[in-house]
Amino acid sequence: MGINMEVSHLQEYRLKMDNITKTFPGVKALDDVKLHIKPGSVHALIGENGAGKSTLMKCLFGIYKPDGGSIEIDGRAVLISDTQSALKNGISMIHQELNPIPNRTVTDNIWVGRYIKKGLIVNEKLMEQKTQELLKELEFDINPKAMAKDLSVSQLQAIDIAKAISYNAKIIIMDEPTSSLTIAETKHLFRLIRQLRDEGRSVIYISHKLEEMFEIADEVTVMRDGRYIGTWEISKITIEHVIEQMVGRSMEERFPISEQPPSSDVKLRVENITSTDAKSFKNVSFELKKGEILGIGGLVGAQRTEMVESLFGLRPIASGVFYKEGRLIGNKSPLQAIENGFALLTEERRTTGIVPMLSVHDNTLIASYKKFTGWFPGVINKKKSTESAVAVCKSMNVKTPRMSTEIQNLSGGNQQKVLVGRWLLTDSNILILDEPTRGVDVGAKYEIYKIMRELVKKGNSIIMVSSEMPELLGMSDRILVMCNGRITGILNSEQASQVEIMRLATRFTIDNTAMEAGK
Repeated sequence: MGINMEVSHLQEYRLKMDNITKTFPGVKALDDVKLHIKPGSVHALIGENGAGKSTLMKCLFGIYKPDGGSIEIDGRAVLISDTQSALKNGISMIHQELNPIPNRTVTDNIWVGRYIKKGLIVNEKLMEQKTQELLKELEFDINPKAMAKDLSVSQLQAIDIAKAISYNAKIIIMDEPTSSLTIAETKHLFRLIRQLRDEGRSVIYISHKLEEMFEIADEVTVMRDGRYIGTWEISKITIEHVIEQMVGRSMEERFPISEQPPSSDVKLRVENITSTDAKSFKNVSFELKKGEILGIGGLVGAQRTEMVESLFGLRPIASGVFYKEGRLIGNKSPLQAIENGFALLTEERRTTGIVPMLSVHDNTLIASYKKFTGWFPGVINKKKSTESAVAVCKSMNVKTPRMSTEIQNLSGGNQQKVLVGRWLLTDSNILILDEPTRGVDVGAKYEIYKIMRELVKKGNSIIMVSSEMPELLGMSDRILVMCNGRITGILNSEQASQVEIMRLATRFTIDNTAMEAGK
């Protein structure tokens, strides 16, 4: 990093976007929007999904061309026609959706499009050296020679952050940069952001995690329905007021209240399951009760996702058994799990959840077409299947122009609701939700929470993996905590607190450190 940004004392704003409009067929995505960013500041840009935040940033970064309005950088009018002109004007961007080149190295992913050459030949040795220096300076412990396909999601996020910073841009757009980071990695990113701010750079920070905004931002701009709502100094606004401005109404509670306690009946009993991978989960045992939301907490690497995927038949187990309502079941494949009434909402919605080019209609029905076939195998009753798809999307309050709309054009919250509806059509009654509200705004989160409450009220049971502490505490009847592939504790709602969850989530790490120190 290390390059100070020279700013005129007479220049109050590093960036001014005024009267920005953008229309897509049938939708006015941006309506006379403004955004003013000061030099050497962290500016949070927030709003519900569909508010226009990403569209505005894509206009700034040259991915979209606005229909009207003006952009000034350091008092100079600029025309940003594409991403290259954005980079030349000192703008870089960390995108919400990671799009690495899987079969290329970390070095190639950072330098793609601007390879360093020696004559006509790419100087791979120099690029690798510069990548090593960059990662070391940013304190990212990643091998420059590693293939992107072999990295974890959080490592890919770190590579995207490193790439954006490497441009030495004076305006850095960060769109949901912590969505896949651990608590420790998030704190590390915040240290980098503060360093960038101290160097005179301007950071535009987009996040649905409002607690983060109050920790890192100097100012906040709220958008709603493609319009500018207002800008406030972070010290002069409360989280409740921000939520009201985002959703356009007062929200007295962030989590719907549970109307009834879980039943004492055991829906699922897991006994000593151990992964075939020696580095994964081991000897995991727990019970899931009828009408219960069982939260699963822990840090990245705790093997939460791996464990719940084994329940759904995606991963083999070396030993252990599980029973549904007292009956021994196998779930050796996802198909068998579905037949046994299990559903899995995966952690990465875009890569393993939706089929982006297919319609809302097809995405809703994709797991349940078999139930809509009649006497002739493979022949689907279109009338019955369509009626069911429409009905479940209506019950999920999915906001879509048409059922034929490609699901990739819906907001993240609406995509997530379609996926929940997909599994309800399979008549599942044990729902495994892995990070169910990742990348979803506060309004859509509340709708998903209400759906979850309704499902357990009807006798369904939910296993919810979540890295968001408020979500774990606000929605779970009990919280199972994992560390290094082992269960370290199960807390009921009265016992659970952020401190106690973190103590259990780091238990083996702390114990191991103490053991090493005692040697």
